[in-house]
Amino acid sequence: MNFWEDLKAKSEWCYGNVSMRTMLKTCLTDGTMAMLWYRLMQWSSHWKLTPLAMIFNKCNAIFCQCIIGRSAEFGRRFVIIHSQGIVINSSVTAGDDIKLEHQVTIGAERNISPTLGSDIFIGAGAKIIGPVDVGSHSKIGANAVVVKNVAPHTTVGGIPARVLKVHSENLPIKQENDIRSEEDPTYTQYQKGSVL
Repeated sequence: MNFWEDLKAKSEWCYGNVSMRTMLKTCLTDGTMAMLWYRLMQWSSHWKLTPLAMIFNKCNAIFCQCIIGRSAEFGRRFVIIHSQGIVINSSVTAGDDIKLEHQVTIGAERNISPTLGSDIFIGAGAKIIGPVDVGSHSKIGANAVVVKNVAPHTTVGGIPARVLKVHSENLPIKQENDIRSEEDPTYTQYQKGSVL
């Protein structure tokens, strides 16, 4: 079970570091319990303990308002930032480092579910529906409706989702933003909250 890695990844995402203090704060956030129920369900499914997997699935739905299908597969460092309203189909598969906000739907169309790469952020209220491939190192904006493939290193948003930005493949997104802020003074001004 990968829950310890999930917890450390959430602590890093929310608080910028992994210390005893931030880990304790992370344990008390609402999405953490949903992450634990999911990992228990995944572990039970792996060992063919179907009744137990069903119980963990229902606990997640009742206590966290988070519905994740019993066969959904997420890799390491799976982070649920807020759990309320998340619905994920059973046949969804995803890589490592997936981060979800609340009200996210990842659902099937004609019994075909999305496939997600690794290192993906999905904003609040986003919907990813049908036979869609979301490439690694991508961001899905809040309330976006994704019905077509998303290329790697891309930010998409809108209804239906369209490309908003293509990120450099050679740099992690954080480094790219730091470099851009040095080159573009309007970007720094925007980061501080000023209106452009």
